[in-house]
Amino acid sequence: MKKKSRLIFAAIILFFAAVSAFLACIVIYKNRHNPAVTINVYNWGEYISDGTDGSLNVNEEFTQRTGIHVNYSTFSSNEALFAKLQNGGTKYDVIIPSDYMISKMIALGMLQKLNFDAIPNFSYIDDSFRGLEYDPTNEYSVPYTWGTVGIFYNKKLVLEPEDKITWDILWDPKYAGKILMFDNPRDAFAISQFRLGIPLNSKNKEDWLSAAKELKSQQPLVQAYVMDQIFDKMANNEAALAPYYNGDAALLTQKNKDIGFVIPKESTNRFVDAMCIPKNSEHFDEALAYINFMCDPAIATENIKHIGYSSPETAVKNRLDPEVATSKICYPDDSISKNTQVFTYLPDDINSLIDLLWINIKTGEQKDPFGLVAVLIGFIVVYLAVLFIKRKPNS
Repeated sequence: MKKKSRLIFAAIILFFAAVSAFLACIVIYKNRHNPAVTINVYNWGEYISDGTDGSLNVNEEFTQRTGIHVNYSTFSSNEALFAKLQNGGTKYDVIIPSDYMISKMIALGMLQKLNFDAIPNFSYIDDSFRGLEYDPTNEYSVPYTWGTVGIFYNKKLVLEPEDKITWDILWDPKYAGKILMFDNPRDAFAISQFRLGIPLNSKNKEDWLSAAKELKSQQPLVQAYVMDQIFDKMANNEAALAPYYNGDAALLTQKNKDIGFVIPKESTNRFVDAMCIPKNSEHFDEALAYINFMCDPAIATENIKHIGYSSPETAVKNRLDPEVATSKICYPDDSISKNTQVFTYLPDDINSLIDLLWINIKTGEQKDPFGLVAVLIGFIVVYLAVLFIKRKPNS
């Protein structure tokens, strides 16, 4: 009888052990990443280590480590990214916009709050890159890279020595037809604002009109408004001058030894690009895994080595070639840094004005933008008045 009882007791123990093991397997299954998943990652062009020139293909490495596949595509400007997300269609899981666009998308409810418990490598992000103006509560984004804006110049075509190059050179008539300009309004307006001493985030409409007037006067000198096209145009000696991001200095100077890069001393923009998860992402956990992977110092170092931008991680900077880590282009000293300004999200009325002014600048039209605004406001007032009259009950 005792033997039988012992057998029954043992069977009960085995049963509960089996149930516990089964439940544990379910928990593990639910919490592991689904290797059959493909995440959609949307990033700037020329902005990731992709296996070319002997570099590490970080997306393939991510897939090898996790089994999660990456569908990777690129955009050319923050405005293009915003338009794509706003129009719907493709659902992205990880996007990498810039500071001011991040704050705009936060305000519009387009981003998800991140689960930082699933991003332990966030601990490597320096304190100086946390809680910045565009994400003050540090809930929606993880810094990817940072940098400044300067001027690329062709040493054979530009007569001025480097220490004499300022933003004014982009308005010099002797370089007419040889000047490239940013094909996005915030960066283009910023250069005009630097010249006029106007704050980058001014909420005064007159300031934006003044900056637009300067850009309008520059327009006849501009060969083309470009973004990624700068690489081919400057490398092939098709242009003499082009404002662009410091992280591309290494790439462009390698393609053409006659190209130099200078950060004007008057002032410049310091930008931060960061990884975010859109509200409509269908693979939140896998997106978090990707962000955590990209913050791994070993992976981030390989990425930075290839793309040339500055890292928000000291652990990465310390792994770089000393020549790069001490470069004033990649990691500017205080004399440059103290004069930088960061973009923030502007009120809707200012953004609408900028968009209108930008169209006016690029199309070369001479119409008064405030006149256009007045016409639009008048139309809206009349339309609302008609609606009110139609809805008013009969007396």
